[in-house]
Amino acid sequence: MIRLREISMPPEHSVAQLSYEAARMLRIPNSKVRRVRLVRRSIDARKKPQVRIVYTVDVQVDGNEGKILKQSGCKRASLAPVSYYKPPRTAAEPRQRPVVVGFGPAGMFAALVLALAGLRPLVLERGQDAVTRHQKVERFFATGELDPGSNVQFGEGGAGTFSDGKLNTGVNNPRIGWVLEQLVAAGAGEDILFDAKPHVGTDVLINVVQNLRHRIQSLGGEIRFGSRVAGLQSQEGKLSALVLDDGEVIPCEQAILAIGHSARDTFSMLLNCGITMEPKPFSMGVRIEHPQSIVNCAQYGKDDPVLPPADYKLVRHLEEETVYTFCMCPGGYVVAAASEEGGVVTNGMSLSARDGKNANAALLVTLHPRDFPGEDPLSGVRWQQELERRAFLAGGSNYRAPAQRVGDFLDRRPSTDAGSVKPTYRPGVTWCDLHDVLPAKITEALHKAIPELDRQLKGFAQDDAVLTAPETRSSSPVRILRGEDKQSLSLEGLFPAGEGAGYAGGIMSAAVDGIVCAEALMETL
Repeated sequence: MIRLREISMPPEHSVAQLSYEAARMLRIPNSKVRRVRLVRRSIDARKKPQVRIVYTVDVQVDGNEGKILKQSGCKRASLAPVSYYKPPRTAAEPRQRPVVVGFGPAGMFAALVLALAGLRPLVLERGQDAVTRHQKVERFFATGELDPGSNVQFGEGGAGTFSDGKLNTGVNNPRIGWVLEQLVAAGAGEDILFDAKPHVGTDVLINVVQNLRHRIQSLGGEIRFGSRVAGLQSQEGKLSALVLDDGEVIPCEQAILAIGHSARDTFSMLLNCGITMEPKPFSMGVRIEHPQSIVNCAQYGKDDPVLPPADYKLVRHLEEETVYTFCMCPGGYVVAAASEEGGVVTNGMSLSARDGKNANAALLVTLHPRDFPGEDPLSGVRWQQELERRAFLAGGSNYRAPAQRVGDFLDRRPSTDAGSVKPTYRPGVTWCDLHDVLPAKITEALHKAIPELDRQLKGFAQDDAVLTAPETRSSSPVRILRGEDKQSLSLEGLFPAGEGAGYAGGIMSAAVDGIVCAEALMETL
């Protein structure tokens, strides 16, 4: 096939027009274009409000591709590269089937690769299946009744299930295309294969993760929900068993540890078992909400329903900290993401249609181990917990979140009610002064950065935009050290993987890391 790059089209274009443009670039009749496959689609808003949709496509043509390329003289055309990932297989079988601890992106794709290799993995997930989990999450949003065992953080699909399902990543890896293909086969839209910023949406992702589970089970894998690992057993420096919280001992010589960034009790257990860990930089801050129409106008120069809801990614480097936006949810909602009683946590979520009135994003401040209130590996975890408890008290001790209008925050006065921007967080917000809730390290950085970010995105410092606190779970504050063979430095047979182990920063990078650890496990057989 022939790859064509930088095909610029108006937003109102049709698929037929894209085919004609490809034929024009190759200087052949459109009748010779047999197939056009989208490789990448992005939005070019540099000359707003004249927004364009930009494509990279692979074109199948009648005739000799090399000859057509040469005759076209098109500098944006070349033969399409062949890049394909094939999961490995192994003829060796372990004495005991491998175990995957956690069923988020890392654990899910590690289990899938192991199952495809015929190793019949056992998956232990502390939370519940997606349907039960969704019911518990909705009950928490509506009533403030939290289930610490199954919530936005814990359960089938991991924390990513109740976010936007964003799949964009800075990782360049041939496994990414394969992951996307598996998601589409499980029910995600085909547009994730070519959109520059792909997303699935929470409403669709809930079904996708169930279909992936069914596929793993059809290949001989087993998934056990409500199963929390509470201890490890070893012999001569090698993993020998996992101990569940109900006392059950599961013999195990190879385990992929994909526990997610919120499994704090597991972090403590690992530290007590002598697993080598270290604190790592992470970020905390708030969620900021604006009208989606404001973001559309800032990014496109107009609020045009033909165009998808606009997103943004902003960063401001200060003298000691960096303030940046993360996990931006167009047309989304701020959600309650607590996993421990007596703590308030926020996150962002969008449905597949992204048709909510508000846009929201995490507004975060980078924090380093030198900032942590302690020097041990879990000092960052304790800082998270302290901030979440303070927010719980400030919100009214009922899982309402403390919130403040941006104008009031910059003027250092408490807010008393909402303006035109209505907060979407459930069970609700309590208006206050966030300077009484957040550490000065965070509030002072936000004070400096918000006016600067307004210069990057007009309207970012809108007076009645809403800040909801705290956003504490953007990444793991700890890293479980591993060697080049992906095994724990202190326990052979234990493979720390994904975001919770400190080796990923989102759904796609976590999925890829889970696959890499599954491959490393098979190499040891």
